[in-house]
Amino acid sequence: MKSVVKIEKGLEGVYFTESKICKVDGTLGRLCYRGYSIEDLAENSTFEEVSYPLLFGVLPKKGELNTFKKDLSDKRALPKEIIKIIEESVNKCDTMHILRTAVSALPLYDKNLDSKTSDKLQDSINLISKVASITATIGRYLYGKKYVAPNKNLGHAENFLYMLNGVLPSKKDSRILDKMMILHAEHSSNASTFSALVTASTLSDIYSAFTSAIGTLKGPLHGEADENALRMMYAIKDANNTENYINNALNKKERIMGFGHRIYKTYDPRARIIRSLLTEMQKSNNTEIKNITEIALAAEKMMIEKLGKSHGIWPNVDFFAGPVYRYINIPIDIFTPLFATGRSPGWCAHIIEYLENNRLIRPLELYEGKTNLHYKKISSR
Repeated sequence: MKSVVKIEKGLEGVYFTESKICKVDGTLGRLCYRGYSIEDLAENSTFEEVSYPLLFGVLPKKGELNTFKKDLSDKRALPKEIIKIIEESVNKCDTMHILRTAVSALPLYDKNLDSKTSDKLQDSINLISKVASITATIGRYLYGKKYVAPNKNLGHAENFLYMLNGVLPSKKDSRILDKMMILHAEHSSNASTFSALVTASTLSDIYSAFTSAIGTLKGPLHGEADENALRMMYAIKDANNTENYINNALNKKERIMGFGHRIYKTYDPRARIIRSLLTEMQKSNNTEIKNITEIALAAEKMMIEKLGKSHGIWPNVDFFAGPVYRYINIPIDIFTPLFATGRSPGWCAHIIEYLENNRLIRPLELYEGKTNLHYKKISSR
């Protein structure tokens, strides 16, 4: 009698490891990093202070945080060869291709990578720092401008905006980006994190694992939702056209980007935090910002009424992210690289944690093809 094998498509509902890094409660709409609620962290902390417990397990004391911030700022500068890769690639391919290529080249400048003294925590700090610089530089070249060297006296988010725009950002814009990075810093075993762990489980280096994560994040079902949601808002053009646009899309069974989530069956807690920023954005004198904000709020209201409680399809973190990024003048083409920039500490934390009790990730597949076929020479086929 043939045994019955249950296939879980997409590994949905399958546990593959244990972790102390992140708790996602999709039923109640809760998210915490190392036991701290995302609401508490977004309101009171900074990206650097959040990155520390993700990597080291505990909130830092003042001296520890200062040392960590200095380590990050010391590693911001990019090798001239990496800058050249960015310069020659911009406007020739997708920005995620550029990010992936630049990150995969970073080991060329890490002398300890393949030695016994290689420190994955230090490699992680190097990645967190340099990925931010790479992303900002990609955005810089999209503007047709030249590389801006990092400023060691600025915080992580503040320096990102400085390297992107070439001028000191406002405290308000810096704080908004800081909060957005906190919200994207970690989210359990999502597709890109799992991809990183598959690579890490082979005992490959952390840069290779990180590059795997970037490649996975590039997919439109994972990392491009904020970009696609904003492009939808541009296509709607006017808030009064929102209902017709969405009804037409739903009738065609098209997906409305920024709504629904594999885990959350209620309102994404990160989306709630981002939504709170839209009140101020409605008062903006910038026509573009005011228009896409009104469209976003109209679409949210309509989708919740149609599919929220009845189908469990609620706004996720990606839906409101696009308008907020445009509010602080971040170009749409680096939204996904910026996602990777924020997620860097989460990826690194999971890689380090998994390797503490490593087991090569090697799932099974159920073969349903033919068997016992006999080979025929090409002259007889």
